Amino acid sequence: MTKWWKNAVIYQIYPKSFFDSDGNGWGDLDGITSKLDYLHSLGVDALWLSPIYESPQVDNGYDISDYRRIDSRFGTMDDMQRLIDGAHERGIRAIMDLVVNHTSDEHDWFRRSRQSRDNPYSDYYLWRDPRPDGGPPNNWGSHFGGSAWEYCADRDQYYLHYYASKQPDLNWENPQVRSEIYDLMRFWMDRGVDGWRMDVIAQISKYIDFPDYPPQEGKEFIIGPMHYYGPRLHEFLREMHQEVLSKYDCVAIGEAPASTPEIARLLTDPERAELDMIFTFEHIELDRVPNSVNRKWDLRPMEVRELKQVLSKWQYILADRGWNALYFENHDRARIVSRWGNDTLYRKQCANAFATVLHGMQGTPFVYQGEEIGMVNAHYELSDYQDIDIKNAYRAYVHDAGTISEERFTKAVWQVGRDNARTPMQWDASKNAGFTSSWPWLKVNPRYVDINVAEALADRDSVFAYYQRLIALRHQEPILIEGSYELLLEDDPVLFVYERAWQGQRWLVIVNLSDREQSAEQVRPLLYDRWRAVIANYPEPLAQSQLRPYEACIVARMDDDEGAHGDSPANR
Repeated sequence: MTKWWKNAVIYQIYPKSFFDSDGNGWGDLDGITSKLDYLHSLGVDALWLSPIYESPQVDNGYDISDYRRIDSRFGTMDDMQRLIDGAHERGIRAIMDLVVNHTSDEHDWFRRSRQSRDNPYSDYYLWRDPRPDGGPPNNWGSHFGGSAWEYCADRDQYYLHYYASKQPDLNWENPQVRSEIYDLMRFWMDRGVDGWRMDVIAQISKYIDFPDYPPQEGKEFIIGPMHYYGPRLHEFLREMHQEVLSKYDCVAIGEAPASTPEIARLLTDPERAELDMIFTFEHIELDRVPNSVNRKWDLRPMEVRELKQVLSKWQYILADRGWNALYFENHDRARIVSRWGNDTLYRKQCANAFATVLHGMQGTPFVYQGEEIGMVNAHYELSDYQDIDIKNAYRAYVHDAGTISEERFTKAVWQVGRDNARTPMQWDASKNAGFTSSWPWLKVNPRYVDINVAEALADRDSVFAYYQRLIALRHQEPILIEGSYELLLEDDPVLFVYERAWQGQRWLVIVNLSDREQSAEQVRPLLYDRWRAVIANYPEPLAQSQLRPYEACIVARMDDDEGAHGDSPANR
């Protein structure tokens, strides 16, 4: 099988928010199909669709009631086939979301499982008896707040749910469950699907003795190491690879909370035949206060030094064995220019700076819808957000426990809340940003008037144009795929500088991750005797004594007989 994904840039679509073709306020599959030429012009190689299966939409489609049916709000199976075929006609592959740690409680498997302890589906989920006092079997917590156990009177037992109570966890210990999952994967891949992004796949194997966590002050229910990387995880993944993935020219991308580079190396080592790459959370959670009772809602400033250390660690440890999935934004992560940057005065430069850091590294870059035009966070009233994570966290930490004030919680939602990434795609300056002709399911970000696709396509210096050039570089320059990585200026608090090298080529990536000018004196000794700018987000890069706010560039060492060319005529 080919490793086409190593040369690819993958674009994630959140279908509910991408484009509404029929005027019901929801994005849909025909809406995506109608925008394939736009995506082709951006240059992306594959589309990853967040779930479009039949679902009650308690967690925006990550609670699936039927894996083999398209939710009617998104369209039909024929619509999905047209989307897959239309993408393939343009040389774009189609990747679906595989959500098999849990299902919806409305899935037929669970409806049957909850009926009794001795039916053919009774062991499809994880059931345990109450404690002697009637309480949950242990003190494990849900990622969405409260206990990870929900009582079911029909069986007089609790079932496990790592997420919402309406998302019961599947029992991967049951070989029939695994067989059902492999069969549904074949069902879609036989229809042209080119791979999978596997939702929280690192959690499918459980510590089935379910021991308590040691008590922690201020926490009734605890999320800890036993929520991840259970004893049979690698066995299950190898079996999935053998039974399904090895039979198709596809990609397998795992979401792996609490991963380390060492774990990632095991998961993505080609010789182990498990996954092709994983999403780490380590770099994207650097603004959390560690071990806070308020989880991700207790925030601190992100330190660029820490970001450099984490991203570089993953580059070093996965080099030559394994592969990185490169991202800053997705459907669970807020807009990076608002979260860690400057989304007003330097929005475009800031968006391009973070993109340069990411796309210059070894790995497969992921672009989340709207990232390519520099979309920003929305500051709504709490009542305007739809995300179950926000609603549950407000109830648990603000209303019930009182461990965080409503003001602090609201500011945290503005910075990291998931709905910041889920506001409708901003296509133009018309009503509702051109997303829908009716009332959108979630409010449109009011900045759509200035930040939209139509504006970006008309601007030669737009964020979109910069992304086009970055993506084209990945297709044209093997150094970005194969080159080694070395972090430079490790202790600088705001400059992110690293070098890529391959077969005599050397490229220097230089990014000022601050909204203030920074002295270029540290950078100048690192420059090659003769160099050219490969890409830059300001005219005449490195031509001044100061690096401008969010200035970013990639420069290449020139051979003695090479003439100056590229984005800058500079020849130093």
